[in-house]
Amino acid sequence: MLRINPAEIATKDLHQFILGAVAPRPIAFASTVSAEGIPNLAPYSFFNAFSSNPPILIFSSNRRVSNNTTKDTLKNVEDTGEVVINVVPHRIVRQMALCSVEYGAEVNEFEKAGFTPLASEKVRPFRVAESPVHMECKVDKILPLGDKGGAGNLIICNIVLMHIAEEVLNDKGRIDPHKIDLVARMGRFYYARASGEAIFEVVQEVTALGIGFDGLPPGIRHSNILTGNNLGQLAALLTLPSKEEAMALAATDERVQKVLASKTAQSELFAYAKEALDRNEVELGAKLAILADNM
Repeated sequence: MLRINPAEIATKDLHQFILGAVAPRPIAFASTVSAEGIPNLAPYSFFNAFSSNPPILIFSSNRRVSNNTTKDTLKNVEDTGEVVINVVPHRIVRQMALCSVEYGAEVNEFEKAGFTPLASEKVRPFRVAESPVHMECKVDKILPLGDKGGAGNLIICNIVLMHIAEEVLNDKGRIDPHKIDLVARMGRFYYARASGEAIFEVVQEVTALGIGFDGLPPGIRHSNILTGNNLGQLAALLTLPSKEEAMALAATDERVQKVLASKTAQSELFAYAKEALDRNEVELGAKLAILADNM
């Protein structure tokens, strides 16, 4: 593997390795206003939610690697202590990208990128009308991480009011990931779109204790056909099927009947188990894996 010692690599190169590895990253489309009342809009992907009670978002406005200068967003939150975090759906990603251009502090990015400003209720910065979620925030603290190019300034934001467009909600009143259609940053110029086949569910009980990998029979755990994901599905079970339950498949499953007559029965059964697990038919996959392990 490539080994990288941060002390032995140029900051600009380390920066790109970090961005490529820590991805995809959500985007904070930060709206601020200067002390003189000039609106500013800029995207930040060093961003996430860190607490629900209190409701805390944190994003970082890093010092520029090229010349160690800071950005207008940082100056504005230092002066006013307020910011609106807007989310970025796919339909506005090119407009958002325009706001990453280093315009002067006197430029209003709402106008430059064609966004519609909406008045906020509890803070001075505007909301982005084209975004489906706006989070009005008071800045609790700004934490500088260094004084050299590339150093972050963590902006700790307390949500005081949240706005969510009804069209991105499902019938239970929750945000539907397919409807909100968010984008995220990768390394270099790459983005990811959270829609279609990129979205999937992983249902994992956190209170019921699964048997774990160490609870799987060695023959199953060391199978060269089942993947780590497949084994994870089996390891999440509370108990494995008995040998008798697995053998009962021979009386009802025609494919199992044919496989049992084969000279490669074990590998074929593991392959069948993998197919079932990939379809999320965990009970069938577990029985087939037990059957294969007992060949």
